[in-house]
Amino acid sequence: MIVMKKRALLIGFSILSAVAAAVNAQQSQPPAPPQAPEQASRQGTIVRNVTLVDVLFSVVTKRDKLVTDLNKEDFKVFDDGVQQEITSFSQPTDLPLRIGMVLDTSNSIRDRLKFEQDAAIDFLFNALRRDKDQAFLMTFDDGPQIIKDFTGDGDALRDTILKQRAGGGTALYDAVYEASQQLLSKSPLPPGPNPDVRRVLVVISDGDDNSSNRSRGAAVEMAQRAGVIIYAISTSTQWVSLGEERDQSKRINRKYAKDEGDHVLEQLAGETGGRAFFPYRVDDLGQSFLDIGDELRHQYALAYNPGGTPDGRFHTIRIQVSRKDAIVRSRKGYYSFSMPPYSAPPAAPSNP
Repeated sequence: MIVMKKRALLIGFSILSAVAAAVNAQQSQPPAPPQAPEQASRQGTIVRNVTLVDVLFSVVTKRDKLVTDLNKEDFKVFDDGVQQEITSFSQPTDLPLRIGMVLDTSNSIRDRLKFEQDAAIDFLFNALRRDKDQAFLMTFDDGPQIIKDFTGDGDALRDTILKQRAGGGTALYDAVYEASQQLLSKSPLPPGPNPDVRRVLVVISDGDDNSSNRSRGAAVEMAQRAGVIIYAISTSTQWVSLGEERDQSKRINRKYAKDEGDHVLEQLAGETGGRAFFPYRVDDLGQSFLDIGDELRHQYALAYNPGGTPDGRFHTIRIQVSRKDAIVRSRKGYYSFSMPPYSAPPAAPSNP
């Protein structure tokens, strides 16, 4: 009888150990990547071909002027250096934007908080179209907090932005990570036969980080998986020579060596196909904001099938354009994971 009880106990411990191991293994796995932007935004449950890679990208001249008249034959796409067949190609225009506005409210930007607020408000009023685009507002100090959920009401966003105060540590990477997740899983879908949207993250910060639980690489990875384009606006003025006299009439500033935080912002933007800006005054950003909005509504999209089975690795993407004076801006790659069927969030009613 004693032997049987011991065996029963051993079996029980074995079952518990197996269950615990399975739970730990499931929790330790990296989050399943989202579908490509177009497919992830479909309503209902979708089963995706796990080997299909969708890429949104912009084409500009060396002077940052949009190039919008190219065709499928003008492009070649390479996956880990190997040319791929482009299976679909389109040029979506005028799609609704879903914007995550991320404001650094840590102690390190206290002297530039007014600049941040003005820049955020200026961007939203230049890019946000009532009854079509929506944005949410996130701030971060010791950690990220969503302080205004998705809305198309620019006035409400402005009022919330103006109430913010600075203080605490800086958790930039955690903010980028969680804001990307928010854009993927919570973006309200527009009504009608075409529920596609463009997901954008606008990060206004000095690029410092001293409080995040996640790494810079993890933040970039989540943005890439979510199909999010990051535009970063630096609050730093270290690149301006302290002894320089600024020409107020012409508004000319010579830019000097950027600090580490500026390079962080450049990486966040560059790895996702966006851009980083280093203004001294909010007025310097006006045209840039207009250009960003125009660019987001005139992107190209292509898809290809690299073959093989998902291996969990990062694969590089390079798009080559035939036009000599053109530059392609796109995400640098993707993570090859299989995924379960995806259930998109229900469409939200339009905001007044």
